[in-house]
Amino acid sequence: MNVFSQLPNISNLRREYTKGKLNRKDLPDNPLILFDYWLIEACKAYLPDPTAMILATVDSNGQPYQRTVLLKQYDVKGLVFFTNFGSRKVFHFNKNPNISLHFLWHLFDRQLMILGRIEKLSIEETLKYFRERPRESQISAWVSKQSSYIKSREILEKTFIKMDDKFKNREIPLPNFWGGFRVKVNTMEFWQGGKHRLHDRFLYKLEDNVWEINRLAP
Repeated sequence: MNVFSQLPNISNLRREYTKGKLNRKDLPDNPLILFDYWLIEACKAYLPDPTAMILATVDSNGQPYQRTVLLKQYDVKGLVFFTNFGSRKVFHFNKNPNISLHFLWHLFDRQLMILGRIEKLSIEETLKYFRERPRESQISAWVSKQSSYIKSREILEKTFIKMDDKFKNREIPLPNFWGGFRVKVNTMEFWQGGKHRLHDRFLYKLEDNVWEINRLAP
């Protein structure tokens, strides 16, 4: 029996990209300005998870991995997210701090690829964000030994209840195995979909503290 027999002919699934254009004369010297504009537009349009970004890492054997994380802060110093220090991604960071990020905003026919290096946030920076999280999210940081094998979801739920009771009526401390990372950006590639697959692609690359800008063929 062919388990794929009910699938449509996906080779014929396509559409035209007509939501906008990118012109060289309109690009800012600093790509973070354009990133800020695109992200604000995505948030104002109430896109689902507008801050979701694919984080790609490579293990010690050269095997790439990807997962979605949420952008929590950004400024001229870089882009920030938070995770468990025992997670697979952090093991990869320790071997190879070079990473890639990818944003996809379908409604605007936009993609953004970012290359950079990982650096760990200070405890003070992490604690400030941790205090802003909902109480349940603070507890969940204690519950999950991220990327480790578990036998059932029931184990997670029981541990959550246990931790909820342990920290009842008091401030939840910052776990020493959880914190933030900043991506120090050195490359940003903006993609704006265009008609007839003639997309607009612009590559920003940091060279001697100056952003070089080049148009790429689609």
